[in-house]
Amino acid sequence: MEDRKESELKSFCSRNILIILGFSSIIAVIALIAVGLTQNKPLPENVKYGIVLDAGSSHTSLYIYKWPAEKENDTGVVHQIEECKLKGPGISRYAQRLNEIDAYLTECMERASQVIPKSQHQGTPVYLGATAGMRLLRMENEQLADKVLSVVTKSLNNYHFDFHGARIITGQEEGAYGWITINYLLGKFTQKLSWLNLKPNGGNSQGTYGALDLGGASTQITFVPQNERIESPSNALHFRLYGKDYSVYTHSFLCYGKDQALRQKLAKDIQAFSAYYYVMEFLNFTSEETPTQEKVIDSMEKFCSQPWKELKTYFGDVKEKYLSEYCFSGAYILSLLLNGYHFTADSWKNIHFMGKIHSSSVGWTLGYMLNLTNMIPAEEPLSTPLSHSTYVFLMVLFSLILVAVAIIGLFIFHKPSYFWKDMV
Repeated sequence: MEDRKESELKSFCSRNILIILGFSSIIAVIALIAVGLTQNKPLPENVKYGIVLDAGSSHTSLYIYKWPAEKENDTGVVHQIEECKLKGPGISRYAQRLNEIDAYLTECMERASQVIPKSQHQGTPVYLGATAGMRLLRMENEQLADKVLSVVTKSLNNYHFDFHGARIITGQEEGAYGWITINYLLGKFTQKLSWLNLKPNGGNSQGTYGALDLGGASTQITFVPQNERIESPSNALHFRLYGKDYSVYTHSFLCYGKDQALRQKLAKDIQAFSAYYYVMEFLNFTSEETPTQEKVIDSMEKFCSQPWKELKTYFGDVKEKYLSEYCFSGAYILSLLLNGYHFTADSWKNIHFMGKIHSSSVGWTLGYMLNLTNMIPAEEPLSTPLSHSTYVFLMVLFSLILVAVAIIGLFIFHKPSYFWKDMV
């Protein structure tokens, strides 16, 4: 009778122990899954946005930029995600029709409201920079130029973004910000741009590129002098980008843009960084390998010597207005580069005509945003819930518990007599 009771007691205890072990194994599995899912849960995108409006002499474009909230050496790693061209001329042309400015800005600002998440609107800075067209208007009538900027400011303040004002930037700033854009996109400032596959010559960041910009009303030249000395303080601008200081020479020649050179709006509907690129693109000189100076001159002479009827027939898909301008524009560009900036046959090979680099426009606006992000506070990086060491410890602990439970359970199930012998 006692043997029977003892057998029943052992059987009851074995079942209970197996139940406990089974429950423990379930808890261990749940814990493993929970820790794994929590640790590997995708972090919310921690980014910032910025908007820059380029109010040029012949058109206005809106650019939307995006960068990680955790900055690299105090400067955001910025890239362009959207470009919107406003319908109509530059804002200086609205001086006598100020009531139309609201409608002029609406479409692209509404587009920005759709692209940028609503939760980010209040923290998104908006800047408007006006260039040579407004510089000329200010020289002609300062009060009228101020009225235009005042109406633009009032209109942009109606949107739920963080508007930082509309201002006329100097020619030196325009040139220098274009220089920043070019060197940023070509990987000269930060190694973090390697994901764009834009690091030339193995990622050498020691030297920088110079930048030439030909607009409708002005032209700019910007570079870092080889001896890093700038004799004329009025032509010097200083920047701190990605932990380094840069002193650049920059000069703007107002009224030497191709519009002003022709004394009319030749670039009326031509958009991006400069007329250099668009004229040379039309003449097929924007391939990766820069054509020789002799080839460019020869091609220009042949193009300009063709009868108008033949040109219209051959370039039937090009608007006559633009087609009629390419001869003068090309000749003006050659004169500016060869006679104005004194490029020679040897130095010509260092010229590259660019409009975009990996979908980013190479105008001054990206450089403007890069420089301004120095003033936007960085946020603390979002971190995973557990440190790596804690995560590894918990995963190992719960795994060992699961293995131990499985071994003990199998042993009790198959060899219960050994278990109870040890217990006795």
